[in-house]
Amino acid sequence: MTGIYLDHCATTPVRPEVLKEMLPFLRGGFGNPSSIHAHGRAAKGAVDTAREKAAALIGANPGEILFTSGGTESDNLAIRGIAEACSGRGRHIVTSAIEHPAVLNTCRALERQGFRVTYVPVDPQGLVDPDRVAQSLGADTVLVSIMHGNNEIGTIEPIEEIGRETRSRGITFHTDAVQTAGKIPVDVGRLSADLLSFSSHKINGPQGIGALYVRSGVTISPLLTGGRQENGLRAGTENVPAIAGFGKACELAAQDIPSRMELMGSLRDLLRRRLLEACPDLRVNGHPQHRLPHILSVSIGGIPAEDIVRDLDRQGLEISAGSACTAGKVKVSHVVEALGLPPDIAQGTVRFSVGLGSTRKEIIGFAVIYAATIEKLKVMRELEGSLGGRRCV
Repeated sequence: MTGIYLDHCATTPVRPEVLKEMLPFLRGGFGNPSSIHAHGRAAKGAVDTAREKAAALIGANPGEILFTSGGTESDNLAIRGIAEACSGRGRHIVTSAIEHPAVLNTCRALERQGFRVTYVPVDPQGLVDPDRVAQSLGADTVLVSIMHGNNEIGTIEPIEEIGRETRSRGITFHTDAVQTAGKIPVDVGRLSADLLSFSSHKINGPQGIGALYVRSGVTISPLLTGGRQENGLRAGTENVPAIAGFGKACELAAQDIPSRMELMGSLRDLLRRRLLEACPDLRVNGHPQHRLPHILSVSIGGIPAEDIVRDLDRQGLEISAGSACTAGKVKVSHVVEALGLPPDIAQGTVRFSVGLGSTRKEIIGFAVIYAATIEKLKVMRELEGSLGGRRCV
């Protein structure tokens, strides 16, 4: 069996309906939304419609949605925008140890500019303790940024509780919902979020487009200055085809989320069962209950993740590693490292993520091939060990 894609966390295939929505603006509908003539009005109408659909997906008002180039820019705009706007009031930011690099590296950059950042640890299941977050807050705290659902292990964080705490203290709260918006119910009011990042290519829309929700009344500084696009917070002519596609992807994602959650969860659980039956020494990562329906992270000792990913890729099976192999050395991801796994097991962490097009037949076939691959790699590692060598295949 070949051609199995289980890396929907990385990116997703564009739905035909989304492509159809984009095509008119890649052909004759080339107007600039800032122009007042017919072509410009048509483009502006498409942007406005997409803004309404994106807002509906997360329970926001259309005027609270800013289009960006994707989740990374949305995270940067949220964190840097608040840091600059509120630097006169305080220079302390609270985040977690398992955030996406778009959040962590932005916070590190701000540390070099004189900000103080608290990185709250997680428990062995990847869960942030709301009490630890609350204890980290001070009079100079201007922002808390905790992701909604982790992209590597699938743990869903207690965002509602954290949001209530920050709201009661008048501290701006941002959440990276790139892996949750369109996958599980997301409502910015229920989450008490002031800022929320989400992205198109995670929900079967085009790459290179995303959005940041900015609650009405929250003041942030722009990253890009120039024209007055996006309420003056994101200068530059809008990417109309991508925005139109993103809007359609949001509309489709919003339809019947509970049934798709059930389907994705059943496929994930089937894969989990089959893998554990074939490989009893696998460790499943993440929280057993508070978890996203489409993500399964597992670790195994003695075999670097990069070896597993490359061998499966040669067989036409695509997954993601929880670590990177560089110059013969395996570097464990910061998320896996934060779980406190023994180094040998941590290095063998991989992620499977199901999505549109995933089937039971694929899952069952994949589990068989994965188990055979693990056995083959074990034999190879033992042989290399007996020869006194070690390599990264």
